[in-house]
Amino acid sequence: MKAYVVEHPGGPEVLELKDVATPKVKPGWNLVKVLGFGINHSEIFTREGKSPSVKFPRILGIEVVGKIVASSVPQQLTPGQTVISIMGEMGRQFDGSYAEDVLLPNDQVYPVQTTLSIANLAAIPETYYTAFGIAKSLQIQANDEVLIQAATSGVGIAVCRLIKAFNAHVKVTGTSRTAAKENQLLHAGFDKVIVAPNSRELPANCGAFDKIVNLIGPLSVPDALQHLKEFGILNSTGQLGGVWTLDDFDPITAIPNNRYLTSFYSGDVSQTSIQEMLDFLAKYQVDVQPAKTFSFDHLRQAHAYLSSHESFGKVVIVM
Repeated sequence: MKAYVVEHPGGPEVLELKDVATPKVKPGWNLVKVLGFGINHSEIFTREGKSPSVKFPRILGIEVVGKIVASSVPQQLTPGQTVISIMGEMGRQFDGSYAEDVLLPNDQVYPVQTTLSIANLAAIPETYYTAFGIAKSLQIQANDEVLIQAATSGVGIAVCRLIKAFNAHVKVTGTSRTAAKENQLLHAGFDKVIVAPNSRELPANCGAFDKIVNLIGPLSVPDALQHLKEFGILNSTGQLGGVWTLDDFDPITAIPNNRYLTSFYSGDVSQTSIQEMLDFLAKYQVDVQPAKTFSFDHLRQAHAYLSSHESFGKVVIVM
């Protein structure tokens, strides 16, 4: 089969399209034909060598949409069945979805019933599962004012779409490092845009919010907490700021009184939670169309685009 193999860390050029052996089904695993997948910032970090646990050579890719080719449990997963999979060390401890076929553990393969196009379905697994978990944690109320930091990311756009589909009257503000993307964010459904060129801090005059979605991560969490209204919720999910941990963080002094800090881990997955997300998307008719679609042959270009200053929204590959 064809697969993109990373032999050593580097830029998009280290994604080498090669002929490799198609994996064989083994007990506890399934062979899935890849139909499409999203590109994620965590894969860019891994490609650059910023994931210490990942050993090269490796086929990257932490999510996939595909069809069962062969299964070690054919009574549960039958050939031709449409499935999705996310996380579970796919593309990290074992080879991932940047290939024509991928071998996946039984317990992280989730059957789906859908009429969505492959491009739209490929935009869902990791991005919308994460966004849905974030949105649930916010406990949205009708009069909430919500801020999404790093709003131009795929998850940022997805959270906005989920909130607006649930209640169009909730006011959602997004941040961008540049004013050049303001119109794109407004077109995507945001009510207001704050230009915040400093990833560490919001502009001092930007006000306070009932709920904040922080996708920059630990780099900006201490500052974001200062922009939270009393009894507000800050969800910090994502590490787009390039800082992984809250070092020297004293919650007693860093979290203002009667504010709440939470997160969402997309590695905690089940068939029930996947179906809950899919049911929500269908019930509220959420627009899941990706911002940009590339062919498998242009995966390098997809990586280059997502890591550039021009990137916006979810990027997917369709085979």
